[in-house]
Amino acid sequence: MSAAAERAVPSAPGPMDGLTEAEAARRLADTGRNEVAARGPVPLRTRILAQLRDPLILVLLGAVVLTLAIRDHPDAIVIALVVVVNTTVGVVQEIRADNAVAALSALSAPHAHVRRGGAGRSVPATEVVPGDVLVLGEGDIVAADAELAEASALLLDESMLTGESVPVDKAAGAALSAGTVVVRGRGVASVTATGTASALGRIAALLDDRREPTPLQRRLASLGRVLAAVTLALCVLVFALGLVRGLPPGTMAVTAISLAVAAVPESLPAVVTLALALGARRMVARHALVRRLPAVETLGSVSVLATDKTGTLTEGRMVVERIWTPAGAVELTGVGYEPEGEVLTGGRPADAPALAPVRELLTVTSLCNDAALRPPDDPESGARWTALGDPMEAALLTAAAKAGLPGRPALAADRPRIAEAPFDSLRKRMTTLHTDGRPGRVLVCLKGAPEAVLDPAVLDDPPDALEHARQEAARLAGHGYRVLAAASGVRDDVPDPVTAAETRLTLRGLVALHDPPRATAATTLADCRAAGITPVLITGDHPATARAVAARVGLVPGTGVRTPADSEDGGTEDGGTGDGGRVVTGADVAGGRVADLTAVRVFARTDPQQKLEIVEAWRTRGAVTAMTGDGVNDGPALHRADIGVAMGARGTEVARQAADLVLTDDELSTVVTAVEEGRRVYDNIRRFLVYGMAGGAAEILVMLAGPFLGLPLPLRAGQILWINLLTHGLTGVAMGAEPAAPGTMRRPPRPPSQHILGGGAWQRLLLLGVLVTAASLGAALAARGLGLAWQSVLFTALLAAQLGVVLGLRARLLTRQNPFLPLAVLASALLGAAALYVPFLRSVLETEALGAAGLGLAALGAPVGFFAARLLRTAFRPSGPGAAVVPEGPGAPEGPGDPAGRDRASALR
Repeated sequence: MSAAAERAVPSAPGPMDGLTEAEAARRLADTGRNEVAARGPVPLRTRILAQLRDPLILVLLGAVVLTLAIRDHPDAIVIALVVVVNTTVGVVQEIRADNAVAALSALSAPHAHVRRGGAGRSVPATEVVPGDVLVLGEGDIVAADAELAEASALLLDESMLTGESVPVDKAAGAALSAGTVVVRGRGVASVTATGTASALGRIAALLDDRREPTPLQRRLASLGRVLAAVTLALCVLVFALGLVRGLPPGTMAVTAISLAVAAVPESLPAVVTLALALGARRMVARHALVRRLPAVETLGSVSVLATDKTGTLTEGRMVVERIWTPAGAVELTGVGYEPEGEVLTGGRPADAPALAPVRELLTVTSLCNDAALRPPDDPESGARWTALGDPMEAALLTAAAKAGLPGRPALAADRPRIAEAPFDSLRKRMTTLHTDGRPGRVLVCLKGAPEAVLDPAVLDDPPDALEHARQEAARLAGHGYRVLAAASGVRDDVPDPVTAAETRLTLRGLVALHDPPRATAATTLADCRAAGITPVLITGDHPATARAVAARVGLVPGTGVRTPADSEDGGTEDGGTGDGGRVVTGADVAGGRVADLTAVRVFARTDPQQKLEIVEAWRTRGAVTAMTGDGVNDGPALHRADIGVAMGARGTEVARQAADLVLTDDELSTVVTAVEEGRRVYDNIRRFLVYGMAGGAAEILVMLAGPFLGLPLPLRAGQILWINLLTHGLTGVAMGAEPAAPGTMRRPPRPPSQHILGGGAWQRLLLLGVLVTAASLGAALAARGLGLAWQSVLFTALLAAQLGVVLGLRARLLTRQNPFLPLAVLASALLGAAALYVPFLRSVLETEALGAAGLGLAALGAPVGFFAARLLRTAFRPSGPGAAVVPEGPGAPEGPGDPAGRDRASALR
């Protein structure tokens, strides 16, 4: 039997004094450490080889070989330097990202309290073995899967594993999962499984280490193959034409190789890497840490955003929002556990008569309470109040403070607790007894689930009052609230058992609690829709809660009102809003009762495998998916999605390691910012391709058409390479820092199947190449007619026209956000002039100094290139509301178009 399988076998219940140290050491040697198998560090050579396998890098390496073959060592060095810089930047960024994630990471349970040899001790969680006896207390993280032997009011937060936002009560005999957190009570448990055999480990095992190429990698690989074929064909064609015209084979070999290098935008890898690296840096400044550099661009392709609920769309903190008493109803404002907010009735602050029954109810829920509120250590730092104990009980204390009641310590001092009956899953209520301040009088405080409290055996209220309270509780539950009922009474004695006091009490009212949506959630989802991104909610929480949150943030229509007939195992919730308004449960998915998973916008009660199925369904439809999550249960889906987005502050290690993007501020709105950055990066890459390949096409056309116009060898090899270096080098790299075009987030995402030169880009670059060729050859022919150095005029005009094109392609023509591009154009122009007037360069490049007339003719190429680029920036673009337009300049759509149509279009992509 394997170690993993062996450690999964439940050990026979033994004495609760635990294992001996010798037995624990033996089991640790047999079963291994209690940790999820971590991925080893990626060797440096593996990272480098991964970068060098890029098709465009392979083309550049081929160009290095060719230039070395013709003894053109300077150009060989330049091209090799581009390869080295590109590889270095890519490797360094990946290492930095991995190190940053490692700094965020922490073990789920660094230490565990165990009994060994009858004595309690603290050991590293990694040394816990099957058979160990865990001693659990408030705040402890369960170190391994275990079976609960003893429990006292034990309540566990399982949200990181199941997605359920409400803590779960645990009784003796219950199974505990590794990574869950004790929020209240205490317990003793026997470990049954550790490491990869635990629940946490089994989910982590679903992660597949294989990574599929990103959309950008696929597009560039396709482009690289095309360029490689074009390069070979050009070499053969130009060499053959030269031989036909009787030119020396050596000269034509050099020219053919030079043209081949010109056809390849050798700065493209550097531009791509720089654009991605700059995008990654900008994202870090905006609280998004990119773990894999190509993920920056992939974000720009996202058409579906699958998000979890707790802590992502919601605050991750329980809040009392409504209180009902027999005297009336009030609403409470405020978020989190901060004791700040108002009690409102009819939208106005409640007066004293309206507050009196509310305070009476909240006094009961504060006394019948084991939680505490902790203020921030430094209020000026912006830190928030935190809860100790059950989040729902902490929310009740916050509500009491908003109603003007003193804190729980003051209430407890005034009415000390003398006995209690803790909450358990069978009774579904908690009762505490307190001195009443009067001799021989005992105050009974009770709170619990409405069905357990609104019982004639417990309450002495009239039947019609109880029925009215039940209807109100059902109405609040239909809105997705967690409802508690509270009651109190006075006795003359302390009964034994305490539960005997749970009779002839008076109903004080109902409390409606909710994990409220984040303030930015609705705006963020609206921004997603405006950008053509379909949001989908996938949670492990209750269907009613999921629908209520989805309605509040505008994910589905309606108000989230439901009937109380919803059962725990779910079923499909429609509400009359069509497929998009349904709430589908994991049971429906597992049972095959959902014909089309991509037609649903809200999923509840899902497990990790079902999350995978939902993500895979969208990917099968051709969508590019981004999945957000923070829990262990989110890990497999984060890994399978095109972009996995993990929460950095409250996320688990499994989620962070599975993700491509880590949000250090845990804000979903940061994802939208990252999507905009991804689109900006992709636009800049396309813009460079149009610019670089238009210039390359112009150089090729000049060399092919020149001889037919009486220009035997239009340009020499060195001149072609010098133009290539200036246009593809300084200016090309500077293009990677261009700001986003107007309307970037008000257009649909591009189809993943679209070629990187699709959407009219290749037509624009060819037409630009023709116009630049015409302007350059026209200047050369005019110079020849005037008896000037026509080849130098052609060289200069071709360079000037391409520099005009790069300025004409700017999305924001006069922007100051990227001063490097104008400076790069100026530097390239000066270096072009140096080729004419610096003796050393003039002799190497075989140029001649030009006078005013020659410079004037050559300079005409700049405005031709500039205005051609401006006029062609919107040409050949697809039209229609579903068209994914990727502009190289201004003119992006200013409105989101038809949201429903766009959602359908993105689904079909």
